[in-house]
Amino acid sequence: MATTMERETVQRPGRPSPVSPDQTTEPAKPGGRKRAVFIIMGAVLLGLAAVGVRRWIYGFSHVSTDNAQVDGHIIPILPKVGGYVIEVRTDENRAVKAGDTLVVLDDRDYKARLAQAEADLAVALAGVSNRARVGQAEAQVAQAQANAEKAHADLERIKPLAEKDIVPKQALDAADAAARAADAALAAAQAALLGADARVAAARAMRDQAALNLSYARITAPSAGVVSKKTVELGQLVQPGQPLMSVVPLSEVWVTANLKETQIQDVTAGDPVDFTVDAYPGVHFCGKVESLSPATGAKFSLLPPDNATGNFTKVVQRVPVRIQLCGPQDLKHELRPGMSVVTTIQTK
Repeated sequence: MATTMERETVQRPGRPSPVSPDQTTEPAKPGGRKRAVFIIMGAVLLGLAAVGVRRWIYGFSHVSTDNAQVDGHIIPILPKVGGYVIEVRTDENRAVKAGDTLVVLDDRDYKARLAQAEADLAVALAGVSNRARVGQAEAQVAQAQANAEKAHADLERIKPLAEKDIVPKQALDAADAAARAADAALAAAQAALLGADARVAAARAMRDQAALNLSYARITAPSAGVVSKKTVELGQLVQPGQPLMSVVPLSEVWVTANLKETQIQDVTAGDPVDFTVDAYPGVHFCGKVESLSPATGAKFSLLPPDNATGNFTKVVQRVPVRIQLCGPQDLKHELRPGMSVVTTIQTK
């Protein structure tokens, strides 16, 4: 009996095991899954549409470009006189103030030239101070002036007589020549009197030029900034106009944005600008449009394009726009010329 019951409880191969009513599950409805997918897709499409509409509206009042960079003054340091370098008082990437001495040249030759010029000036002044010579020159001027007046008076008396043929024409010619000779003598006497003053002025000018050349032996910074591209070394013989280094004033920088010619229609001076710099991700800077270039960047290139040729391909040109910073430099995020910038200009 027990054996028969145990056999009945053994599962027969090929038949499914009995399932209790509690373990039965209803099959998932395909319509519910599709509805959820449609809801998700609709939400995504609605979000994309909202973003697209927002950007479309944003584009009506803003123009952006990543073709922009930080610009600034790069001041070349050039000697005005030649000489050997005896001292270099700065180094690469070092901050300097306006008036700081950067390079000192050997100034012994210029000191000697200044001494010679001062001596020449002293000689000229001594000549002017000799009152005997000055009195003699004044007397010669007075005598020449009297002779000129007499010669002109004689000429005026002879003219009517010559017209009436009372005196020969040779007498008239002689009186005219005498008057012209007297005028020349007077001019020479006056030039001799003024010559001393002219020599003094020339000597003083030579002295001033020698003093100026001596001051040029010390090369100073024309503006505050940071030294860059230093090429001068101790003992080097430099010539006038030879580049020695550059000074970059970081306090005077701006942004140049090269907008497409199709973007500048509504851009005017004073428009607010928001820009970011690749060197400082996530940091926003503010500025305003200062001015627009009078020509495209291609016109200032070394070889500007010639559109009059037969092989013409239309290319959208770029117009440089100068952007001024809102305030002074942020020392934590200092802008340096050449940095890449992404600008957004609010036009309306």
